[in-house]
Amino acid sequence: MNILRTSPGSPYGRKARIAVAHLGLGDRVRFEPSSTSDPTDPIHAINPLHKMPALVTQEGAAIYDSPVILEYLDWLAGGGRIIPNEPHARFRALTLQALADGVTDATVLVRYEDRWRSPEQRSEPWLAHQRKKIGDAMRALDEAPPPASGVDVGQIAIACALAFYEKFAGDEWRSRHRALADWAHAFAERVPAFAATSS
Repeated sequence: MNILRTSPGSPYGRKARIAVAHLGLGDRVRFEPSSTSDPTDPIHAINPLHKMPALVTQEGAAIYDSPVILEYLDWLAGGGRIIPNEPHARFRALTLQALADGVTDATVLVRYEDRWRSPEQRSEPWLAHQRKKIGDAMRALDEAPPPASGVDVGQIAIACALAFYEKFAGDEWRSRHRALADWAHAFAERVPAFAATSS
């Protein structure tokens, strides 16, 4: 059995959990809750960077982080399922995944700045820099939304990034980026695993 270690609240782990469900790999991949703040958690031994998600294959190999795990899951399901084989579609999906992960990274940094630093320690220029990344990425996605059919790693990553951002920043982005908001709503409607991994 392959073991996927992540936190239910991790947007990166959610990508992998959606992929497992969508690809029908529930009988081949077991989810184990994990906490990077717990020094005794096995994830520290699996991933030297102490990041989640991390996957241990049934052969005992460690795979991390989420883009590599999704590639492994696609391979496990036979290939070409969420990472297209056709070059144009493949690199479009992988680029969208990179953009979405960048939005999630910036959201995490803003959240950590607010969470771990007192008001007088916070850097407003740093926060503005991260928020601009998020805003620019959303504008780009609003101008050219992801495909409205099929499911690939890019779409999965974007849906998870938007949901994570909304969890901490609210849903005001939807009124500013209506095309992207419509896409996100449609994705949630046609991909049952998205709602199933909401917590």
